[in-house]
Order: sequence, then C-alpha cells, then structure tokens
Amino acid sequence: MKHPIISVFENERNAEIAKQQSAYMKNRFEYFGLKTPFRRDLQKPFLLKENLPTKAEAFDFVQQLWNEPQRELHYFAQELLAKYMKKLAKEDLKLIEWLIVRNSWWDTIDFIATKSLAYYFKQYPEEINPAVDRWLKSENIWLQRSALLFQLKYKKDTDLELLEEIILKLNHSKEFFIKKAIGWVLRENSRMNEKWVIDFVAKHELQPLSKKEALRLITS
Repeated sequence: MKHPIISVFENERNAEIAKQQSAYMKNRFEYFGLKTPFRRDLQKPFLLKENLPTKAEAFDFVQQLWNEPQRELHYFAQELLAKYMKKLAKEDLKLIEWLIVRNSWWDTIDFIATKSLAYYFKQYPEEINPAVDRWLKSENIWLQRSALLFQLKYKKDTDLELLEEIILKLNHSKEFFIKKAIGWVLRENSRMNEKWVIDFVAKHELQPLSKKEALRLITS
C-alpha cells in the first residue's frame, strides 16, 4: 500500500516551482513544486499523533517514500521517522544508516543527523564508537558528515574528546561538505565552550573554510 501523502502531494504539483527547486539542488532530485510552508500544511494531518501508524508500518512507509524520486517525499519520510525517536530500538540504526547513504544531500543528512541519529546515540551511547569508527573509515562523505554533526545540538553534553578525534581524522578531507561541517560543529560549540574552540583552532591547522566557520561567533 502506498502512503496517501503521495497522492496529496501529486495533486498540488506546480511545474514552474518544481523546476526552480530542482535547479537550486543542482538537478539531483525531482520535485512536486511544493514550497516548504505549503508542504508542511499538506502533511500536517499525517503527522498528528492520533493519525500515526504503528512503528513497523511507519518504517515501511519511510523506506517506500525514500525510494520515490520526489524530494518532498524524502522530507516527509524523515519527519515521519522523527516522530518515532522515543521508540527507536538498538537495531534501528540500520534504517538510519540506510537513509543516510541513499538519496544523500546536505538537506536530508543534516536533518537526520541532528534529529533521529542524535536521539538514537543519546539512548544507545554504546553504539557511538563502533558506528563512528566504521563511518570514518568509509569513503562515504555523508556518513562522515553525520559523524561530525550528530552532537551539533548536544550543547554541554557534547563529548569534546570524541569530537576532537572525529575532526582530526577528517581534517584533511577535500570535500566541501566535510570542511563546512567541521567549522559548523566548532562554531556551535563556541556558544558553550568558547575557550575550548579557540584553543582547538590555535593548536590544529584547520583548512581555511573550517577555521573561518569555527571562529565566526568569536569576537577578537
């Protein structure tokens, strides 16, 4: 059974907006042409607690929607997954990782890493080191970016030793999305750990983009 959100989105197609959206994302994905506020209005009833399916059904829908070509369905799927964060089981990391390595681009990776993945690792901290080690050794930049970003909103709960280890292992990457993520996570940590970030940047030779982003909030 197809999720009814597909028909709802299809009925509101806008070819002109879809063309613009696809161009903005370097033509990597198809779009229905739904602007974000309108899409969220359309999908709102399906994300209400009283209308949510069972976890098993929801996870089947998430995978089904992720295999569709339109990007709005991927957005809905990741937001549907986020509704089940408190019900994640240890084995559900497989689904999260499956999503990260398919239809990958910054917009979905950043949502998944800082929502479902972040919550998962809070619940199962023993899974952090094996997963991060595996991802850092992979050649998949989206797994690597996820390793950098899952602690983005942890604030004072951030494991700075782990973060330092991850950054240093990826510091020489030539990938824009890795360099940017290094700077982003350091910048966010400067809100709570300004001295640590200043010391870290002084001690390690970061790439220019990472360093610039890291120090953006720090006054001289």
